[in-house]
Amino acid sequence: MRTDLEFRRPELFGPVVFRPEFNAFQEINAAQAWSLFFTGSQEDKALGFNPEIGRFFTNALIAIGVSGVLLATFFTGQ
Repeated sequence: MRTDLEFRRPELFGPVVFRPEFNAFQEINAAQAWSLFFTGSQEDKALGFNPEIGRFFTNALIAIGVSGVLLATFFTGQ
């Protein structure tokens, strides 16, 4: 009996970072990195290929960190 559930490439159902074609030490852009972060390494194209999206999330993270440090310094009185 043959079923259609016999998959030839089982690695396609795992995380993207463990696929042989992805894990070839190739460079990824910031949008792909944030896509991997937000999807738990399941998809690297979730945010598309626009580098501005990656820069936005990176700059937002930096701004949150800097504002947290400034607020902590201001409210502790040092």
